Amino acid sequence: MKAVSLESYIPIARPQLGPEEEKAVIEVLRSGQLVQGPRVAAFEAAFATATGAEQAVATSSGSTALFLALAAHGVGPGDEVITSPLTFIATANAIVQAGARPVFADVDDTLNLDPTRVEALISPRTKALLPVHLHGNPCDLRQLGAIAERHGLALVQDACQAVGASIAGRGLGSFGTAVYSLYATKNITTGEGGMVTTNDPAVAARVAALRHQAYSAGGGYRHDEVGYNYRLTEMQAAIGLCQLDRLEAVTSARRDNAAFYDQAVDGVRFPRPHVLPTSFHVYHQYVLRVPAGSRVQRDPLQSELDLRGIGTGVHYPVPVHCQQPYRELGADCPAAERASSEMLSIPVHPGVSEADRERVAAALAAL
Repeated sequence: MKAVSLESYIPIARPQLGPEEEKAVIEVLRSGQLVQGPRVAAFEAAFATATGAEQAVATSSGSTALFLALAAHGVGPGDEVITSPLTFIATANAIVQAGARPVFADVDDTLNLDPTRVEALISPRTKALLPVHLHGNPCDLRQLGAIAERHGLALVQDACQAVGASIAGRGLGSFGTAVYSLYATKNITTGEGGMVTTNDPAVAARVAALRHQAYSAGGGYRHDEVGYNYRLTEMQAAIGLCQLDRLEAVTSARRDNAAFYDQAVDGVRFPRPHVLPTSFHVYHQYVLRVPAGSRVQRDPLQSELDLRGIGTGVHYPVPVHCQQPYRELGADCPAAERASSEMLSIPVHPGVSEADRERVAAALAAL
């Protein structure tokens, strides 16, 4: 096969940045105020509105946002937090960093937490549920929320891949505490960065304090407890404000590309994760499953697509409960293990043109 040029290669991710972001950063640099200023405050207010939350607090990354959200809900040593094994390891790491123990419940056909498996794992030590909206596909938040309320548990959403997602027309932020990532490959980005959204003023205040060395409300270099330096910079916030302006267009483009794949790629040969009827999926990734017994297995298929100039991703080849730090917990999650061996992401970002997506579909049909 003839080698594909770099110019014609279709990457799995491509940040959408332009002159607006450049101008915004230059304005910050010229202002001389680089940290914790008016742009961070404006970004937090705009992000809360965009996600349906009452308040938002910016942090240095999605990982620090997860940790601070758990800490703000009182999760600590001796506690257990039920979460998904099919996610980036940062989800579980944040639980451990808060001093608690992750408990992994298996996933359902959405590839998110299976509510029927969650309730059976609740113990006297369970403090919170930490569901993940994997790939931008909302989990069954209504059932999980009802379980949390029934057992008096905190509900902290890992929405790191799901900015702009909603359930029955309600942004994820309107369902309580949610955590978002603004990493370079996310649907909108500040390079690095995170956000905690919440409808609880006490949670917002505690996150805001902890991210800034737990400064006392009285100021004067007085601190109420041990805190952290998890601040977002003014440059990042300036980029984030521009990115929020793009969110609707970015989401529309991703959903349009996904709708094309829904029709053009064989759904029997390549099943997709289920999307609940009321869920608004924002397609951080468009995921195919390549089942065992397919004429081309997942890893060889990925290699063949790469040779044809099509970038793909495997998110995540080893579920968290099988990773070295968590094996000893002995979680039983066969559905997550099966999914991790089958998942393959194809390009869905706004930089994918009509010609690009037709190439992707044609390549999948030919292999």
